[in-house]
Amino acid sequence: MLDVRRILLFAEVARRGSVTATARALNYTPSAVSQQVSRLEAEAGQPLLERHARGVTLTDAGRALADRAARIERELTAAENELADFAGLRAGTLRIGTFPTVGASLLPRAVIAFRTAHPDVRLTVRSARIAGLWSMLENREIELSLMWDYDWSRIDREDVVVTPLLDDPPALLVSDQHPFAGRDSATLADLADDPWITRAEHHPVAEALDRSCRAVGFEPQIAYEAHDYQEAQAMVAAGIGVALAPTLALEGIRPGVSVLPLLPPAPVRRILLVRMADHALTPAASTFTELLLDTTAARLAPTR
Repeated sequence: MLDVRRILLFAEVARRGSVTATARALNYTPSAVSQQVSRLEAEAGQPLLERHARGVTLTDAGRALADRAARIERELTAAENELADFAGLRAGTLRIGTFPTVGASLLPRAVIAFRTAHPDVRLTVRSARIAGLWSMLENREIELSLMWDYDWSRIDREDVVVTPLLDDPPALLVSDQHPFAGRDSATLADLADDPWITRAEHHPVAEALDRSCRAVGFEPQIAYEAHDYQEAQAMVAAGIGVALAPTLALEGIRPGVSVLPLLPPAPVRRILLVRMADHALTPAASTFTELLLDTTAARLAPTR
């Protein structure tokens, strides 16, 4: 196979019509240029230059190769410019994964900041449950994903890089008519006799409620299984029961619901940013990661 570097050197000789002029322009010695051209001729299996006292002229094969070399130079220049666009966030695509509570709370501010600063990068967001997020990460459908874990189910895989963002403690939701409404806080044991509204379909929060209640000595009486937190809030407001919800799920509280901070022991989940370890961060992914960290820091900063 022909050596591309020698082809480009040959193109320079063809343009300048002289080995000496080429050597001077590229800061080589004339003998070094001649050696590279000779090696290229050996690779081509035929002469490419006719050497004479005033310089060189191209053979028919040399002219054909010089034409090809000019196209190669244009393509390499285009490739360099295209890569520079990706590096400078003037082109490309960033694909990230998320889950509903973070998609409705933590993520939007980072998305807005990224799109404002880098409008030429196409940003796509995919929302799914944890199994779906893992599948998309492993199949390279997304580059990064927001995820969560609990103490009893830590993400501990050698093939991923995990960046913790923040802890998301739970809160208790009770009706405004509940005897505890308006209290500063409560414990799970305080509500051991209440009916509970939980999440349906083996949702992680349902497991968190079950584990936490058992840890303090009671089995929660499940009165309703909700499919999202808005539905859970509606049932709480209607007085069907009390509920446990992560703080990030409480961006909008409906009328009739009172939120109580939950005193320890409480099932705190970690919010994480995850990527496959063998998938190096692109400039876009690296920038988005920094924006997400900034967003998290701003959320955690004390208000004055």
